[in-house]
Amino acid sequence: MSEWKVICRVDDIPVLGSRRVARPNGMDVAVFRNDENQVFALLDRCPHKGGPLSQGIVFGTSVACPLHNWTIGLADGCAKSPDEGCTQKFSVQVADGQVHLDQGELDTLALDAPRPVAGPAGKELASA
Repeated sequence: MSEWKVICRVDDIPVLGSRRVARPNGMDVAVFRNDENQVFALLDRCPHKGGPLSQGIVFGTSVACPLHNWTIGLADGCAKSPDEGCTQKFSVQVADGQVHLDQGELDTLALDAPRPVAGPAGKELASA
């Protein structure tokens, strides 16, 4: 049985935008709202290079990754063809204008997803 955690009000998420939900373990979860007031939740990590999906542009039921413009489906977390790969999807419930996420999923899903490393720190240094 699911234990639903209140995250915010639907109106707290910008239309065609997102909010991030911090977790004590694991990467943040991005909660999105489209122009039809549908709400979705995905791990805040593009399956391509780990870009922050919460900073992407929402259109319809997709979000464009801000790094390389991959289109990720909000309903399933999967990249649209020709790109491939998926990010973790989280269950969402909207009741009385409030957004709820499944506490069990927040506590257990995608805790081992690697955090992206940007810049030269992400590259191995050549030995001298």
